Amino acid sequence: MTFSITIPAYKLRFLDEAIKSVIAQTYQDWQLVIVDDCSPEDLKGIVEPYLADSRVEYYRNEKNCGAVDVVDNWNICLSHCTGDYVICMGDDDRLLPCCLEELSKTIDKYPELNVYHLQTEIIDESGKIIETLEERPEQEDVLSLMTKRWEGRKQYIGDFCYSRKHLNAFGGYYPLPYAWGSDDITLFRAALPSGIANVSRTGFQYRENQYSISLAHNDAEKVATVLLQREWYQKAFAELIPQGVFPKTDIQNALNSMNGFVRGLIIGHIKRDLKQGGVHKYWYWLWNYPKQVLSYLTMIKIYILSITQRP
Repeated sequence: MTFSITIPAYKLRFLDEAIKSVIAQTYQDWQLVIVDDCSPEDLKGIVEPYLADSRVEYYRNEKNCGAVDVVDNWNICLSHCTGDYVICMGDDDRLLPCCLEELSKTIDKYPELNVYHLQTEIIDESGKIIETLEERPEQEDVLSLMTKRWEGRKQYIGDFCYSRKHLNAFGGYYPLPYAWGSDDITLFRAALPSGIANVSRTGFQYRENQYSISLAHNDAEKVATVLLQREWYQKAFAELIPQGVFPKTDIQNALNSMNGFVRGLIIGHIKRDLKQGGVHKYWYWLWNYPKQVLSYLTMIKIYILSITQRP
């Protein structure tokens, strides 16, 4: 069993830590693929000392994918992979030394699955642990994954290990602007047939920092992307219901959770944009609010609240 660890890289600051965390794995059968997305920083200078290890590979894109199309770089990384299973980690994240060893045990136990989850810690810029995410059951079905995610469960692209064969069969990671929701849809798609197995031991550290794309504020684009996610979710449910995999009442409860999740995200983005923007923002949202999710009355309430709460 071979693992391909991919780092779609752009930032230099924590890259050395990320590489060292792969080198330190107790399980030795791995490939590390680093794809430099035309960074203005000298990423190759960081990677070069490690290239003496034949398991470490470095590539530089001829053209920058950029933040909007960052999933394209995830998939470029995937195109260089040769392992049976793939983890896509950020250039500022870390794997703990036991990560691949624990994954291999779980995969041996549940070899029929397409996706596996790592117990996760959140670290700050200095590497200090600021949160340990909740333990998950040994196995979960896709409906549980969806519902708990929509109810607030935290997860990241690097938490998950995928069958490379499965990813390639679907053209790679699901593309959405800025990768907003790409990790969720990629996960749900992989778990649709047979669910997921969760590794109980902590193996992944996600770093929260000010340079994260996920913290970028572009609320109009985020609302548009949330609507794209909603469209995919609705299609997924339409496929699940006729198959009779889950009771219809459970499907309906999950749909309600999804609609509440989507509605909450959209309202939050509109509120923030109205507070931060000028007068033109008020007119923009009054004309362009997503009518398939929000009523005109709800939009007026948001509009009034944003005025009364504005500093």
